[in-house]
Order: sequence, then structure tokens, then C-alpha cells
Amino acid sequence: MRRALALIALLAGCSPVADLEEPVVPIGAFSLGHAVVVAEGASKIPPSREAAAEEWQAALEQALMQRFGRFEGDQLYHLAVKVDAYALAVPGVPVVLSPKSVLRLQVSVWDDAAGGKINAEPRVFTVFERLSGETVVGSGLTRTREQQMAQLSANAARLIEAWMRENPAWFAPRAAAAVAAPTEIGEVLIETAPLDPPAAAPPGAASRPGVSPDIGSVITPAQ
Repeated sequence: MRRALALIALLAGCSPVADLEEPVVPIGAFSLGHAVVVAEGASKIPPSREAAAEEWQAALEQALMQRFGRFEGDQLYHLAVKVDAYALAVPGVPVVLSPKSVLRLQVSVWDDAAGGKINAEPRVFTVFERLSGETVVGSGLTRTREQQMAQLSANAARLIEAWMRENPAWFAPRAAAAVAAPTEIGEVLIETAPLDPPAAAPPGAASRPGVSPDIGSVITPAQ
């Protein structure tokens, strides 16, 4: 029992944004232009608390700006995010029945100078709440709906950053002469391909540096 309580106390100290306090390591020449989030039509996976599309949009945009607004590269890129489905844990019987929160979304990266998407197909992420003393007994009992959304959004942003770092060529500095005039972005940003059935996480996903495997995974094959 003492060991279990000690583990819960240790996990309770974890934060999904703790790494934001560390020195910023550039992602090539990346600098965030816009973070566009669309959540209309997202499926609610029961049992789940209710969350409006506007609430998901606000939570994710805040998390994306908090994480990616730190980078000061010389080239602009835009992030397009579409929320597919979510479940916000409801109160249950601790340990025996403690529903989990989850968020499923698609992400595309847009190159402002080129005026188009970098990844041909949207990347699909499944995001979980980080394991902690609160989630061990079920976050439906220990967290508000807003707190659940905030942590899922923060974890999603962290997973997106890890994925971007796996593709450094996307953000390599360009010669000044090769940079085209900036282009406007609009609704075309959120066009996404139909979802394929979930596939297994790529080998080594659980050991990516700086990302705890308990917060989610990329479940589509690399392009």
C-alpha cells in the first residue's frame, strides 16, 4: 500500500508542459504562422462529458500557441488540426471502473512560402491524459471537464512537436532567393483525407526522446 501511495504521489507531480520551462531547441527554421483548429462534427465516444466544438478549438489553439509560439525561425509554417473524436472521462468507481479520456485528431503542416501542405496525408494522433495520481483513480472524479480538455490539448501539442522533430528536412533553412511570396490561408487548410482504420504505432514510438509513451501515439505510417 505504501509503495502504491508513493507512486501516486510521484505521478501527481508530472506536468504535460514541464518541458516548456526548458531552453528552446529550434526546429530548423520553423516559426508558427497560424494554428487552425476545426472540431465541428467530432464524435463523442460514450461514456463522455459533453464538449462543444468551440471549446475544443479554444483549448487546442491555446496549447498549440503555448508550445509553438516559442520558436523564432525565419520561415513561417501553419498547423491545421481537425478533431475527429473525443471522450472525456465521467465519474466512476475508482480503479475498478475509471473511464479514460482520449482525443483523436488529424494534423497537417503547411509551408507558407510554398503555399501548400508538406505532408501529403494528414497525420492521425490518438492522445491520452498523462498517467498521474489523478488519472490512476479516474480523472472523471478528480478533474473538471475543462481540466481534462486542457491536458489532452497540451499532450496533443507535445506529440505534434515530437513528430515534427522526426522530419527535420521539412524545416531546413532555404536560400533567400528561393522563398516565394507569402500566400493567404483559408478553409483549404482543413481539407483532410478519409481516415484509414487505425494501424499499429510505428516501431520505437514508445522510446521517442522527450515524449512519454503514455500520452498517446501516432497511428498512421510515415509518408
